[in-house]
Amino acid sequence: MTEYPPEVLQRFHGTAEHHAAGLVGAPPARWQSVVIEDYDPRWAGRFAATRELISTALGALVVGIEHVGSTSVPGLAAKPIVDIDLLLEDTADESVYLPALHRVGYRLVLREPWWYGHRMLVDAAEGVHLHVWPRDAPEPVRHRLFRDWLRSHPEDRELYASTKRNLALDTADRPGDYSLAKNDVIDRIFARIFAAAGGQGVAG
Repeated sequence: MTEYPPEVLQRFHGTAEHHAAGLVGAPPARWQSVVIEDYDPRWAGRFAATRELISTALGALVVGIEHVGSTSVPGLAAKPIVDIDLLLEDTADESVYLPALHRVGYRLVLREPWWYGHRMLVDAAEGVHLHVWPRDAPEPVRHRLFRDWLRSHPEDRELYASTKRNLALDTADRPGDYSLAKNDVIDRIFARIFAAAGGQGVAG
């Protein structure tokens, strides 16, 4: 049986107000619509290239780099945007890491210290979301659990894919609602993940 600490079991949903408060500069143009595509194996290659770029730019600062989100799950339909979790010792002092990321073409779009110190950057094409977290943040742990579960549980993978396609249509005129609308199905899948590990997940 795997035991997870309360901070992993407790999901932080956030709100539209949280998101707006964290915005830095202009939002990416690709946030204005939600397009769900069939799985593309080239997404894995885009992650590998980005991992190499970020590793070279930051060197020893990097604690870990993981491909997460829907593009990391073979066979799963997704928005064609590669989500990457970058773990550093800490994210509070942006002068330590942001200049190097700016030099390789990334710009800061979200600063969310209340969400475990989260920062998010996008590349020039807005095809990569680089999520920067401190080493001990629980959210990247959940990202890996969710990714690995969907890789090995086709029923939930299909449930998640169909839910995303339906929500993309339902929120077509308000794309900002799409991510929040997924929380119900995500919570249900996490309940199964934690039940299988012998824990009880609680939505926050």
